[in-house]
Amino acid sequence: MSIPPRSRPKTFALADLTAKAMDPVLAKQGFGAADIVLNWEEIVGERLARVCEPIKLQWPTRAPKAEPGQMEPASLIVRVESGFAVELQHVGATIIERVNTHLGWRCVGKLLLRQGPVGKTKKAARAKPAHDPVARQQAAAEAAPIEDEGLRDALTRLGERVLAEKRAKSQM
Repeated sequence: MSIPPRSRPKTFALADLTAKAMDPVLAKQGFGAADIVLNWEEIVGERLARVCEPIKLQWPTRAPKAEPGQMEPASLIVRVESGFAVELQHVGATIIERVNTHLGWRCVGKLLLRQGPVGKTKKAARAKPAHDPVARQQAAAEAAPIEDEGLRDALTRLGERVLAEKRAKSQM
């Protein structure tokens, strides 16, 4: 006996619920969304993600007469294991560039390091979907008219993830 379509319970991916629950907590730390925290390993690479983690996004105070588009970029505060701070200083500009590319806009302008233990048991909250070349191609085609390269790349990655998840759900 099967359940009629209307009475089936609605299901959600745990990662979607986790991100929604984390957003208010992360907002208190200056993060607009959980994106940087959840995708840290993807942004900086597996090796660096083992020795550092983002802890706060610190926005500068806005001048009273500043234009809306004239806001200074934020400082990303990163906790780093002792002994790796010098290495992280050397790749700091690359990390800033990769975070900004991932977000699709110039959000971070400076990297501030705080030495301390990094959670060893922390795993990515959202499982990475398998690479789907068809979804990537379709997302790239949709984002092609966008002139800004960073924004186009960020939207292509987002589109690929959404399309790959849709395809995976439809195959279940």
